[in-house]
Amino acid sequence: MKRLFTLLILLAVGFQSNAQTTSIDPWIKTPANVLNDFMDQRFGLFIHWGPVALRGTEIGWSRGTNVPTAEYDQLYKEFNPVLFNAEEWVKTAKNAGMKYLTITAKHHDGFCLWPTKFSDYNIMNSPYKKDIVGELAKACKKYGLKFCVYFTVLDWHDPNYPIHLPDGKNPDPKADMNKFVSTMKNQLQEIVTKYHPYMLWFDGNWESPWKNEYGVDIYTFLKKLDPNVIINNRIGGGQPNSHPKLSPEIIGDYATPEQKIGELNMKDPWETCMTICQQWAWKPNDKLKSLKECIQTLAKTSGGNGNLLFNVGPMPDGRIEQRQVSRLKEMGEWLNTYGESIYGTKGGPFKPNEIFAATRKGNKLYIHVFERKSTNLVLPALQGVQVNKAYLLKGSNIMHNQDASGVITLQLPAQLPNAEDSVIVLELNTNAENLPVQS
Repeated sequence: MKRLFTLLILLAVGFQSNAQTTSIDPWIKTPANVLNDFMDQRFGLFIHWGPVALRGTEIGWSRGTNVPTAEYDQLYKEFNPVLFNAEEWVKTAKNAGMKYLTITAKHHDGFCLWPTKFSDYNIMNSPYKKDIVGELAKACKKYGLKFCVYFTVLDWHDPNYPIHLPDGKNPDPKADMNKFVSTMKNQLQEIVTKYHPYMLWFDGNWESPWKNEYGVDIYTFLKKLDPNVIINNRIGGGQPNSHPKLSPEIIGDYATPEQKIGELNMKDPWETCMTICQQWAWKPNDKLKSLKECIQTLAKTSGGNGNLLFNVGPMPDGRIEQRQVSRLKEMGEWLNTYGESIYGTKGGPFKPNEIFAATRKGNKLYIHVFERKSTNLVLPALQGVQVNKAYLLKGSNIMHNQDASGVITLQLPAQLPNAEDSVIVLELNTNAENLPVQS
């Protein structure tokens, strides 16, 4: 009923795709309750995968650089990931404590992991001939994860897109952006109507052929298909530095800082995307992040009021490396104990640092302790707030003191219960979510 009501409103305000429009009609913006639900998820799996895994180089970016263009464009003829199992991927995410999954349905190299009718350069023309996107959508539904899709707004393989190599130079005068945008809409309509993604993760909006009005047009088009689909901030043109933030002129629902933890922001939703190794796509012997780095990245991201989209790059045969699966499982084991301090929380009121981060929910303030520098941990003053109780999450009470100015001192145990991140719960005499952010 709510969706029908939204569609009626859209029609009433003259809902049309107009490539000359440079701003989004506020009536069609993703509802706040939908975005709040997204931010409550806190932790998702990013997957960069395609025929390039056969070479172990970066997806898209190695086309015409590390791998000759002609060779790169023929890799799909060898791509036969016979060990791909969508349920195993989804169970890996679920065992890690992740709540959603995002797959690169089409990256900058133009290869499509679903059987699109609008390009022959797709998975059905590989030896594998199975719908990767469809299998993952089905597995996510079975195991209760939200299914999301990555889709680029540039395509170096498509002759109608003016740029054909990662260097962004020498636009092709024979290219036709109107035809390119038409193809893009057709493919997105396939994805939205067939797989019903919870969120669409766009990328590639920095190149000059992609104009802001195209982003407005696509956003509006998508909202006509599904008013509740969530869309990131990489869809508008001319915004090369916009990923870490949102502002009124930026198109999209949330910000996407990349390979770094976003800053504490209680106003705008954001999601850090980061690799579990170093490269987005699979690379042999790529350096894996330590468990400490993984867990503290999640805690600091949540402490900044953001989500973490953590990336794996599966191997050519379709499996995720066992060492990556094991690392993610270790994160899930930590979340089995400490998950209440992550899911459905707000960040703050303290800015995360190398010693601790804070999250909050109801009258509880969760202090994520990363390192025992001394016997006591001193927190910034919370004026007018009283700490009624302090204890280790799933553990014993700890001694605490609060002086007249509101400065809180916590007496840490001689041995923290978790080497990566031990969580102390402070029960307050007020709603912790209403506390102002400390400078």
